[in-house]
Amino acid sequence: MAQNPDLPEILYLFDPLCGWCYGMSPVIQRIQTEYADRVTVSVLCGGMVTGERVGPIGKAWGYISGALQQVEKATGVQFGAAFRALGAAGGNIQDSEPPCRAITVFRQLDDVQHRAASFAHDLQQAHFRDGQDLNDVATYLPLITRYGLDAAEFGRRWALPETAAATQKEFAAVAKIGVQGFPTSILRVGNQGYLLARGFQPYAQFAQGLEQALAQARAEQGK
Repeated sequence: MAQNPDLPEILYLFDPLCGWCYGMSPVIQRIQTEYADRVTVSVLCGGMVTGERVGPIGKAWGYISGALQQVEKATGVQFGAAFRALGAAGGNIQDSEPPCRAITVFRQLDDVQHRAASFAHDLQQAHFRDGQDLNDVATYLPLITRYGLDAAEFGRRWALPETAAATQKEFAAVAKIGVQGFPTSILRVGNQGYLLARGFQPYAQFAQGLEQALAQARAEQGK
């Protein structure tokens, strides 16, 4: 079952290492469920921590640990004790490319393309709740099998340089959109784009904005 190409599409621009994206993910999942017959949801990876930003979590832990409570209070998600221990230990390398590459492979293997949003949420839970290492392919294998996908094939593709190249192209495409930060949500209807949210929004606020954007798109298209 593939996505309906005729439905409006929410582009959810996120990064696996973004705590606010972790908080926004349940909202996106609820939208995906409750608007299933009206919109599709696609995940685009932004590459927030790449290049010179890649390094041990300990270097940024002072900032990250200070932000956790703010994210929890605003969004309702919880950062697990295992993640806090990972951060306090300081050695885990923060690099957006490996988990974004995992999402690239997931899309290649999965015929139901909108499930990438759920997989993106799963890998964020593995990191932010369970303290798992997103640089290790073994982290993804149990997640992949939940979707009935082939773990061995996932591992093979995850290691390919072609997959890394495709992921870098996605980073460039997101940068070209001009995104100022993550998460960002855009409604695409035909060739028109409508900004839904910069940063986190509660479900009710996000759904209201989505309804307004859908109505605006219908009006502009004379429907």
